[in-house]
Amino acid sequence: MIARVYSAALIGYTGELVEVETDMKQGLPGIHIVGMGNKAVDEARERIRSAITHSLLEVPPRKFVINLAPAELPKDGAHFDVALAVSLLVASGQLHQHEVDTALFAGEVSLDGSLKAIHGAVSLAEIARHTRQEYLFLPAPNAPQAALINGITVYGVPSLKALFQHLKGIALLPAAQAPRLESPSPRSDATLTEISGQDHAKRALQIAVAGRHNILISGPPGAGKSMLAKAVIELLPPLTPEEQCEVTKIHSLYGDAITETITQRPFRAPHHSTTLTALIGGGARPRPGEISLAHRGVLFLDELPEYPRPILESLRQPLEDKTIQLTRAHRRISYPADCMLVATMNPCPCGYYGDENHECRCTEYQRQSYQKKLSGPLLDRIDINISVQRVDTKKLIRTNMLHKEQQSKVLQSIDKATTCQHERYNSSNIYNSSLSTRQVREHITIAPPALSLLQTASQRLGLSARAYFKIIKVARTIADLESSPGVTAAHIAEALQLRNSIDNS
Repeated sequence: MIARVYSAALIGYTGELVEVETDMKQGLPGIHIVGMGNKAVDEARERIRSAITHSLLEVPPRKFVINLAPAELPKDGAHFDVALAVSLLVASGQLHQHEVDTALFAGEVSLDGSLKAIHGAVSLAEIARHTRQEYLFLPAPNAPQAALINGITVYGVPSLKALFQHLKGIALLPAAQAPRLESPSPRSDATLTEISGQDHAKRALQIAVAGRHNILISGPPGAGKSMLAKAVIELLPPLTPEEQCEVTKIHSLYGDAITETITQRPFRAPHHSTTLTALIGGGARPRPGEISLAHRGVLFLDELPEYPRPILESLRQPLEDKTIQLTRAHRRISYPADCMLVATMNPCPCGYYGDENHECRCTEYQRQSYQKKLSGPLLDRIDINISVQRVDTKKLIRTNMLHKEQQSKVLQSIDKATTCQHERYNSSNIYNSSLSTRQVREHITIAPPALSLLQTASQRLGLSARAYFKIIKVARTIADLESSPGVTAAHIAEALQLRNSIDNS
């Protein structure tokens, strides 16, 4: 008799069901694992042998051949340990096939039989549900996270012995319960209430967050660009339960949220020395990159021109499509990348071009070379470009900062705008920035004077089709903040000003 137990291989954002087949036969005693497993899978034979023995179970002195099907699919990770051990127990007659037929098993076993936490618990639960398995057995620390997925019964297993007793009906394990999803208060150290002046920049941030528009802030050193960018965190609306599950899944696959549930919108700020693989994902063992780890949150790139050009150009496709497609020789994987880009830059290498208090030491050639590090196609994908100047030191100690009451009104207006968008587009996950051209035509009403102004500006400024529609999306966000049913000329004018402030400075 050949035992069959189910596990799963984690490939990209999804995965594939793996059938663990075990045959016990005459021959030199040993455990032989085939099916294109990596080193961690190959070493599992020693782990499961010791774990079974310490669980007071038996590894008969026979030859076991274990196949991981489909054989051409690469298997990576120690989470196959539990399925391998259970399959061996079924093949040796200590468990019956019908006791494991409708379950998926995953987990790393210790030599003493206890189970260690693994990554990708949410993905494993989705695979189990998609393949119509009834039960999912995982290490106990992973169970609450996997229980976020409805339609599958998840059991947290402390040890191989406890799993054996549950399958035999001796001591049943309790089904795991999903954690209560909460939306804690923002954790940013920089808030709008601590930023003096910069009223136009605060207004731009309000618009950017309300519509999740990409924004670029330019200005001299000390103008507060980074502080403004980090203040975005407190303006972001809380994650919905569906979004919390999405974000948790990505961070679990990455390995930095193995057991906990992500309840905050991500704020990723990779250094300009980051590699291309670290930013967009992939690698020998494919993992999400920074742009995917920022999914449903913010990707903050400080001093944008300092990043190598190939890295910046790699952002063009995911910023447009909200996903990242990675094609390799043997596989094609994809990760979600629906994030809001917040970037900053100096106007020139020395940083003081246009500053009233410092003389710029750069030549015209140096300034142009510096700004040309950002290609036209990349800038075309940024909705809002604003320039900021340093605040007069005399004003820094005055109480001209945004008061908490005013900040509360800003948060309320953002919440009202996002609610309007959800109702208009009939989706809890659609924001203006991810609207298609068809949705813009169907759902956004533009007054004739506003359309005339936009047409005139488009001709004079030479706007691309992408820029044309992005201005409409920004204008629609401004209208939502003002609870306006349609887009007026004033909204178009402000959207044009926000987009072209760098060119006009």
